[in-house]
Amino acid sequence: PSCTAMSEARGITVKDVNSHEFVKSYAAHLKKQGKIQLPELVDLMKTGPAKELAPYDDDWFYVRCASLARRLYVRQGTGVGGFSKVYGKKKRRGTLPGHFCRASRGIIRGCLQQLERVGVVEKTAKGGRKVTRQGQQDCDRIALEVYTKDD
Repeated sequence: PSCTAMSEARGITVKDVNSHEFVKSYAAHLKKQGKIQLPELVDLMKTGPAKELAPYDDDWFYVRCASLARRLYVRQGTGVGGFSKVYGKKKRRGTLPGHFCRASRGIIRGCLQQLERVGVVEKTAKGGRKVTRQGQQDCDRIALEVYTKDD
């Protein structure tokens, strides 16, 4: 079946496309929109205490926002603490054994607040956040673009 016929029959969602391709496309969309404000020291920030340097990619903040939006789409109700575990990694301590270290909660909170400001994400009553109806439509539209581009 053709791609358009399949998308009309059941709809292409974020879960149907490659996550890496979706995050790249959605980050480009967020940057093109121009509604997300970058933090003042975005070029100097590390993403967590386990990192030695700031990210090399200039658009890393948009990529993190897109990644958070995708993860919220897949699993609603996740909070800042849960995301800090997801984005955490092993901290290398020289000759000592490595230990797991959580990601920076301030950066995650800032990304989620920017997504809230744009209208992609909202807080839930039980705590955590979820994707709004508008955010879900945006994500599905980008997912369809990624799906049709792959074919």
